[in-house]
Order: sequence, then structure tokens, then C-alpha cells
Amino acid sequence: RYYERVKKRKAKHPLSLMFTAAMDEWFRSKSQERLVPGGSSSKGAGELSISLKERLVQMMAVTRNREMERLERGLGFLGTAGSSAPFIGLLGTCIGIINAFTNIAGSQNTSLAVVAPGIAEALFATAIGLFVAIPAVIAFNKFNGELNRLAGKLEDFSMEFHLLLSRQLDKGH
Repeated sequence: RYYERVKKRKAKHPLSLMFTAAMDEWFRSKSQERLVPGGSSSKGAGELSISLKERLVQMMAVTRNREMERLERGLGFLGTAGSSAPFIGLLGTCIGIINAFTNIAGSQNTSLAVVAPGIAEALFATAIGLFVAIPAVIAFNKFNGELNRLAGKLEDFSMEFHLLLSRQLDKGH
């Protein structure tokens, strides 16, 4: 069976984890039915089916949420770096220009030799800020888009699994 192959491989993909979590719950529920004296006769088949369906949907939702949280861990850092690095670079630019003006005032000389070090420092700070921000924003957008697509696939898988389960339970399997 497919379930046993996936379980044996110990796959780490969120879809595999959702599938095995749901199937584990299914088999736990089936084994508990056998342990209850009289099987499912104490409840109507519809009551048990609804209960089982809800448990499976909840198990898949919990697994999906855990996996999405695990995958989203580094996005906060990328977003922070991408949005704050230009401002840190701008701060460095301001400090560099202030230093250039201070040097001009201190030497009372406006030659390039006096102004150049402060301006170079300012431009270097700007470059570093952009060097950090641009890749961080690109990476954030790429990973965020991929995670949104994965979340959609996980939601679709959960709904499709629920539909298949409903059909099986309606058949009485």
C-alpha cells in the first residue's frame, strides 16, 4: 500500500506528513472501534463517520499549520533585512556627509582631498545597505511566493483527501 511505503521512507515533505498523519489517525480510529464492545453499534454509522471525518480534517490542519510555521521561520529575517538595510545605509550616508562637512569646517579648505574621504564613506554605506537589501527582498518574495503556492497545494490536498474519505465512509468501508 502507498501509505506503508510513504511511512517507511519517513518522508519530510509537508504533503507526505499530512497524508501519514491522517492515515495514522484513521488506523487509530479503526483499531479503537474494534476495542469497543459491540464495535460501532453503540453509535449510528453516520455519527462515527462524522466524528472520524472531523478528526482527520483537524489532524491534517494541525500538521499543515505546523509545517507552514516551520517553513516560514526565516522569512521574518529576510523581510526585516530587506526593509531596514536601505535605512541603515542611509544613516551611514548621513554620517559620512556630516563627517565631510566637519572636515571642511575643521580645515577651512574645500579641496577634494578634504571632502573625498567623507563622501566615499557615505557612498560605501549606501552601497552596503543596497547590497544587503536587494538580495533579501528578492529572496523574501521568491520564498514567500513558493510558500503561498505550497499552502494552496496543502489545502487542496486536505480537501481532496476529505472528499475521498467521505466517499469511502458513505460506501461503508
